[in-house]
Amino acid sequence: MDDELRKRTEKEIEMMRKVFKAIQVKEDNNPISISFFDMASNYFSDCVFFFEKQDYIRAFEAVVISWSYVDAGIKADFFTVTKDLKQYFTS
Repeated sequence: MDDELRKRTEKEIEMMRKVFKAIQVKEDNNPISISFFDMASNYFSDCVFFFEKQDYIRAFEAVVISWSYVDAGIKADFFTVTKDLKQYFTS
């Protein structure tokens, strides 16, 4: 179980690294846009922290929450991502 969870979490971390390199906040002066980006970024940092501590359940939870903030931010038109990454989001 732990090895499967570790591998899945590692895969999601790599995907989110690509997302954070490609994400653009559309309105830098919009406090809600910034807040969404900060929450996504903070949860991703938490994910990496937990992963390094081998706490794979919390790491996976945090990466999913991070992804959710990005997804919601795209849907709310706060962010854009490159076309090749759009397929991973619901918006």
